[in-house]
Amino acid sequence: MRLNLLDALSQLPGERGERFAVAFERGTVSVEVYAPRGTDPQGPHTRDELYVVVQGRGTFVCGDRRDRFGPGDLLFAAAGVSHRFADFTDDLVVWVVFYGPEGGERPGVRRVLGHEERE
Repeated sequence: MRLNLLDALSQLPGERGERFAVAFERGTVSVEVYAPRGTDPQGPHTRDELYVVVQGRGTFVCGDRRDRFGPGDLLFAAAGVSHRFADFTDDLVVWVVFYGPEGGERPGVRRVLGHEERE
């Protein structure tokens, strides 16, 4: 199976102002394309999520963190944590992957680029 970005973007419902569309679902995994314009009104979600930045730049605000991002970056937001894109360019497009159970995975030890961190 292959998802094509242009096909996914063609599914954006635009006329009602929504800037996301579901591209794939299976089990607990849901993949969406998200292309906010102007502001990012999203709030916390009930499942963990990953963002893969396709194009655009800005700042990812997640909890107390503010991280600059650009194309190719992978961003993570745990379930229930307030997050949004800020100061982003007009061409921002990300793949969004929601996964796991409602409430998110259990916190514990996570591995980031070979280093373990306790959550």
